[in-house]
Amino acid sequence: MEVVIAAQTKMPFAAQGLFMDAQHNVAIGTWDEIRTAYHVARAGTVSGAAEALGVHHATVIRHVDALEGRLGVKLFQRHPRGYTPTEAGRDLLQVAQATDDQFGQLVGRIRGRGEAVTGELVVTSLTTVSPRLTPTLARFRRAHPEVVLRYLTDDRLFRLEYGEAHVAIRAGAPPEGPDNVVQPFLTQEVRLYGSTEYFEERPTPKSEADLTVHDFVALDHGNSRAPFQRWMDEVVAPERVVFRASDLAVVQDAVVSGIGLGFVTTWEAERHPNLHPVLDSREAWSAPLWLVTHVDLHRTPKVQTFLSFLKSEGKFW
Repeated sequence: MEVVIAAQTKMPFAAQGLFMDAQHNVAIGTWDEIRTAYHVARAGTVSGAAEALGVHHATVIRHVDALEGRLGVKLFQRHPRGYTPTEAGRDLLQVAQATDDQFGQLVGRIRGRGEAVTGELVVTSLTTVSPRLTPTLARFRRAHPEVVLRYLTDDRLFRLEYGEAHVAIRAGAPPEGPDNVVQPFLTQEVRLYGSTEYFEERPTPKSEADLTVHDFVALDHGNSRAPFQRWMDEVVAPERVVFRASDLAVVQDAVVSGIGLGFVTTWEAERHPNLHPVLDSREAWSAPLWLVTHVDLHRTPKVQTFLSFLKSEGKFW
């Protein structure tokens, strides 16, 4: 980082403003050079400054000489016992000490912020996870009131490597990505349901053969990766699908409304006592859930605290 000093030479350095003058900026050296000079003044010797900074004594001498060369003044009087700051050196070092203290305070604040469970936490998943995840998020925030939550639901995958989310809950095959940390979470159970209103007009199917006389609601995705949708494409005739929607939450609303039979997560079905399962549950209809984080954020206290909380809560989902 280059630091600058005003071009006027008759004013003392501290009064001119060491780092920036709005009208005339003159580069005088790097922060390393100024910090080195500061430590020389504190220690009084080149060897003492070198030990404090963890560098070779030749580096200390080179930094001081370069700084004095750019300023055109002597910052130290050399004598057999060491280095003593000149008047110009004292002006410069007064500002350097204040800057070094400010950097130290800044590092402390940054480290403290990184260790605290505060600030924004962005979580993303499909909307079908919301019946379980949203109450969990509410309990997490009660435990950590300084956290601001953002819950993003969309069919598109939010890019963790671009910082779009801290934690993603994804369904299906294990997510790929060299910079992602992927952990197995739970299985989202999906079943075929019909509503009380629907069955007032239609008989309850007892087998797949009985499905030929029933209406269905489905996703409006021709290439959906959802395992239950693939099963429906294979078993149900296209003309029996009377309602399609691009969002599974809308499909579930349509099933609740009695438009036809359709797939609903068991989490969502618990909220609608008018829904009744059709046929036996099949493992092929359900999908595994994965916890995904980016390697750069995975070990941060906020993400680790949330992951631990989520896994503990997930035992009761």
